[in-house]
Amino acid sequence: MTTIRLSDGIVKDDVLVVGLSYKSSKSSKTGAVSLQIESGDLAIDTKALMQTLADLGATAKPDEVIKLPGVSTRLIVLTGLGKSSAHYDHEVLRRAAGAAARALVGNSSATFSLPAKKAAGVKAIAEGAVLGSYLFDQFRGSTKSAQKSPLKTVTIHTELAGKAEIKSLAKSAEIIGTYTNLVRDLINTPPSHLNPETFCKTIADIVKKAGGASAGLKVSVMTDAQLKSKGYGGIIGVGQGSANLPRLLNISYSPKGAKAKKKYAYVGKGITFDSGGLALKPAKGMEAMKSDMSGAAAVCAATIAIALLKLPVAIEAWAPLAENMVSDTATRPSDVITMYGGKTVEVLNPDAEGRLILGDALVRAQESKDLDGIVDVATLTGAQVVALGTRTSAVMTNNQEFSSHFMELTKITGEAFWPMPLPVELRASLDSPVADLANIGERMGGMLVAGLFLKDFVADELPWLHLDIAGPAFNEGQPHGYTPVGGTGVALRTLVELAVAASA
Repeated sequence: MTTIRLSDGIVKDDVLVVGLSYKSSKSSKTGAVSLQIESGDLAIDTKALMQTLADLGATAKPDEVIKLPGVSTRLIVLTGLGKSSAHYDHEVLRRAAGAAARALVGNSSATFSLPAKKAAGVKAIAEGAVLGSYLFDQFRGSTKSAQKSPLKTVTIHTELAGKAEIKSLAKSAEIIGTYTNLVRDLINTPPSHLNPETFCKTIADIVKKAGGASAGLKVSVMTDAQLKSKGYGGIIGVGQGSANLPRLLNISYSPKGAKAKKKYAYVGKGITFDSGGLALKPAKGMEAMKSDMSGAAAVCAATIAIALLKLPVAIEAWAPLAENMVSDTATRPSDVITMYGGKTVEVLNPDAEGRLILGDALVRAQESKDLDGIVDVATLTGAQVVALGTRTSAVMTNNQEFSSHFMELTKITGEAFWPMPLPVELRASLDSPVADLANIGERMGGMLVAGLFLKDFVADELPWLHLDIAGPAFNEGQPHGYTPVGGTGVALRTLVELAVAASA
């Protein structure tokens, strides 16, 4: 865990992080640029650095990090901000801080002095620094000692350091960073160690450490026997092919000593490993299917973070958990299952399993009274990656006002989402000749078809968002900004911000 501190005085750390931007020369016909050091409220001597930066060919582009010997500190670290601006976007600051933190593994502490003039910018820097200070080494043996530790302490230098609001936001950033990193840990944990049962135990232990009932948190788990007896056909149908039996995890948060201003249900897809079942996936890329529980991890960790922030909002988080495996008991193509609530589904493709467990959980979640909205989070479709790539998630809805509100919040959190439609004409492709509906339909627009399937399990009058995070949840490329390789923790920040907005 990385700790955030605030300071407006002398830099005591031996590592100082500042920004580096560029300005295009209006008079130059060659597109030449000039560099500018952005050290926020901290005055430093830049003359000695500028020639060295020019000699090194510094560009100041995002993700560029340059380390130089300092004068008053051991190291001065310059992190790229891109084009110079009087007011830097908060996500620019968050990514620049994250890139610097990633480059500072092996150092225990650093002071960050970046150009944030308002409280929200300071929070963004703190978040980026914590998110960039991430290491997953739980399963290393002989090579563990060779791994360099991330930053343990980050000091944000700002003239706003003494204000109560800043102290509160810094603490919030620390909590958000810590629980985003928890999501990453869960995603990165191999399926040999994380299955439906151990997922539940891990979350229960974390809730206990967070304060449990004294923090307003309660955990309950439905076993496979209970799920079967109560008619959760989607979760059972997906999980029945595995030796690791399915579960339905619920985390309930009620604010202590205050009336909840709003109440939301969060539902997260929790396939702890997805082989595709009897629609077996190709071997290439299957190792990334340990990330198919990213949605469940996000909603659980977000709920705990909301509790620790003591927000006056009630949350019911539901994580349907199963392994989708191949065996003689696995669901077969053309099997018909009865979902929780009574709808029947013809399973044409056992690899379209996430929507089945979510359908059960969505119906159960709506049994909570007085919900103001419901949000599901899922690594649901490969079609999402085709449509929006690996860094932008999709939002689908039955309520445009709710969706627009969510999209406004993403401008604060910096998480990339894009609204997608639910075309009514595609719904007919889910019709089945033998059941109420089929689990797959039209291949073209598959992401939208999956959203339409889930829509069938949500009451029309209840505001609902479906977040398909299939691409952004797991980074198989190079690290960038505050994003490491592997689990990213996407969606947690905006789920928390939804609760923050409801508290206002």
